[in-house]
Amino acid sequence: MTEQTPQADSGEPTSGQTDEPTPGPADEPTPGPADEPTPGTPDSRRQADGTEPAEASHSPSPSSPSPSLSPTPAPRPVPKPGPVPTPAAIRKVAHPQPVAASPNLPPGPPAESFGRVAEDGTVFVRTTEGEREVGAYPGASPEEALHYFARKYDELYSLADLLHQRLQTTDLSAKEAAEGLAKVRGHVAEAGVVGDLAALEAKIAEIDTAVTTRKEAEAAERAAARAAAAAEREKIVAEAERIAAQPENKIQWKQSGARMRELLEAWKTHQRGGARLDRETEGTLWQRFSQARNSFDKARRVHFAQLEGSQAEAKAAKQALVKEAEELSTSTDWGSTAGAYKRLMDRWRQAGRASRADDDALWERFKAAQDAFFQAKDQISAKEDEEFRANLATKEALLQEAERLLPVKDLDAAKASLRAIQDRWEAAGKVPRADMERMEKAMRRIEQAVRDADDQRWKRSNPEVAARARSMVDQLESSVASLRADLDQAEASGDERKVREARAKLEAQEQWLAQARGNLDEFSG
Repeated sequence: MTEQTPQADSGEPTSGQTDEPTPGPADEPTPGPADEPTPGTPDSRRQADGTEPAEASHSPSPSSPSPSLSPTPAPRPVPKPGPVPTPAAIRKVAHPQPVAASPNLPPGPPAESFGRVAEDGTVFVRTTEGEREVGAYPGASPEEALHYFARKYDELYSLADLLHQRLQTTDLSAKEAAEGLAKVRGHVAEAGVVGDLAALEAKIAEIDTAVTTRKEAEAAERAAARAAAAAEREKIVAEAERIAAQPENKIQWKQSGARMRELLEAWKTHQRGGARLDRETEGTLWQRFSQARNSFDKARRVHFAQLEGSQAEAKAAKQALVKEAEELSTSTDWGSTAGAYKRLMDRWRQAGRASRADDDALWERFKAAQDAFFQAKDQISAKEDEEFRANLATKEALLQEAERLLPVKDLDAAKASLRAIQDRWEAAGKVPRADMERMEKAMRRIEQAVRDADDQRWKRSNPEVAARARSMVDQLESSVASLRADLDQAEASGDERKVREARAKLEAQEQWLAQARGNLDEFSG
């Protein structure tokens, strides 16, 4: 007969709890004509691995009534093992990624060969420790009962094998795999199945080993990630400390402040998205980072507080300078006022810098006062230049006349002519400002040439100097005569060394004598 879907009121076979969920179409096939073989017909599951299920010769015929249609309900057996998890239950726990691999059937003999059915319909499984009761299938044949519990073993083994394959072929995390393994172990401990339980335990041991290996690999990855994250944090902290350690007079406050903010954002980014550091390492790095930031902020506040004070002093000083400049702007004492403005500019540079806005406003006022004075002065100078152009022509002619005195041949005549030219030069008056320096330099050059000629004549006619020159000549002539006598004696003695020394001294004295006589000739000539 074909097996009907177990019902609660028709002697449902149990394997632990009485409320075991019936496998649905998506998870476990429902026993029935489509997927449950009739007695005497080869089991399609066993045909896949080349074995034949054990079938009894007294299997009920298809015309026999099914257990669910019996007029007298069979008694419910006492449940023994727990529920068998479905593949959907395992996937719900482990949250795996889709895999292309399919679970394998248990190796070795058919699962039914590890069980038996007692005369009262109780199903037992053989283990290394002996037989253990797993449940009963009231109203079914012994072969159908064994097949039912064997199929549940196959499903449970397939679930364990699927978890094992996912550990080997996907990036399933150790935590998810451990959760799936714990769930499988829980079902195995409570499951009422017939099959090679030792092989199932061996498969679970393989999974446990794989989970341990995955845990160790993930621990190593986490350690490497923590080391890399600690190195990145160390770079952030080290740069912050370098910025904070700069000498105050070399800090670019705007750029350094912006960089400090960027480093803080980088720290937050690493904290949110990077590997988590251990509490001690993160605390130590954060303490150093915080100290560097606090040190920089304190120095910045002190700097700008001092800057604000110095800017206030500079502002007060420049306000006083602006007031003086504005008072001088209407002065007509052109020479002294121009000098006063030059001194005000020197004091402005020494006053330091106020804030940019104050500095710019005060400078505009200072420059406006200065420009007003010099514009008025330039207007007056322009008028004077027009009046002085005739004087320029007169002085140009006087300058040409003075140029003809050079070179000086007759000193007395040159001096007399130059005095007359100088008198007319002064009487000619001022020349335009642009020509003033050129004309004055040219006249001073001629005057200096006449003075030099006068100095030379005085040197030649000075009695004291002439006497000293005569005395020098007399001394050198006496020395030369003495050295000539020494040379004669050396030559007479035949001593070559004395001859060379005497001749060298004589030649030197004769050169000095010639020079002294030339100087004496200048005074006598």
